[in-house]
Amino acid sequence: MKTKFKIAALAALSAAALAPAIAFGQAFPTKAIRLICPFPPAGAVDIASRAIANELQKTLGQPVTVENRPGAGGNLGGEMAAKSAADGYTLFMTTSGIQAINPALYSKMSYDPNKDLVPVAPLVSLNNVLVLHPSVPGNSVRDVIAAAKANPGKITYASSGNGTSIHMSGELFKHLTGADMLHIPYKGSGPAVADLIGGQVNMMFDNIPSSLPHIKAGKLKALATTGAKRDPALPDLPTIAEAGVPGYESGVWFGIAVPAATPKDIINKLNAETIRGAKAPEFVKRMTDLGYLIIPGTADQMTDMIKAEIVRWTPVVKSSGAKID
Repeated sequence: MKTKFKIAALAALSAAALAPAIAFGQAFPTKAIRLICPFPPAGAVDIASRAIANELQKTLGQPVTVENRPGAGGNLGGEMAAKSAADGYTLFMTTSGIQAINPALYSKMSYDPNKDLVPVAPLVSLNNVLVLHPSVPGNSVRDVIAAAKANPGKITYASSGNGTSIHMSGELFKHLTGADMLHIPYKGSGPAVADLIGGQVNMMFDNIPSSLPHIKAGKLKALATTGAKRDPALPDLPTIAEAGVPGYESGVWFGIAVPAATPKDIINKLNAETIRGAKAPEFVKRMTDLGYLIIPGTADQMTDMIKAEIVRWTPVVKSSGAKID
């Protein structure tokens, strides 16, 4: 009888100890959540951020507000997220560039995206597209290479910031072709595209979603996409590899991360709701119409994706000679 009593007492104590944690996990969230987007409005990261925020607030039952914090290739927003309370109420829309390129590119970072942030779920991936202002001569990738070699340092290409996939797509192009082009960084794809349309810069390796409407409207001239195979959003365009640069491949993915000390049960709930949101018909239609590929998965899968991107991009950054203090 004593043994049974002890077992019952221990079970009761264990249940009592676990109750607050279970209740906390079940109660989350009880207030508004913010999703930090590290780039300005109208760019590809912002579009994806707002689309998933719309789905999350439906399933979580609380407002999910997108807060744009652009600058330093995503590092300003990343630092803000990393230093926020680890309670699940601050989410961060990270990118493969922030996780894998920035640590190799920036010699001084006030946080470590791979230690101070942890994955929740991968969300979407996309290719980039080589776009030119319509006034720029040339209608092929070979024409661009020839013009850059004939006018070293005079052909300008915009990017959404140092270290972004758009920047590195240009650096990889330069590395493989020997083309001498001048990089002009902006604080996001939106302002870069605006200046490209205005003719202030010559070209850009932009994320497909932010340039697609302007390509369709005839405001930008599209030459090729950056993936390993043709993109469903622009099936008539060749890849850059097909167009004369063998071995060229570049793209980017976005995913949700949170501060490193966030409780596991909250990460699990956020992962489940992110996957649910990514499968919602409204989200699927909006993303696919704009050229995104939807890739929801586990936090562990996102961790593996980050490791693969580090292996892929670190040598490219080093060979480019690009470095930011």
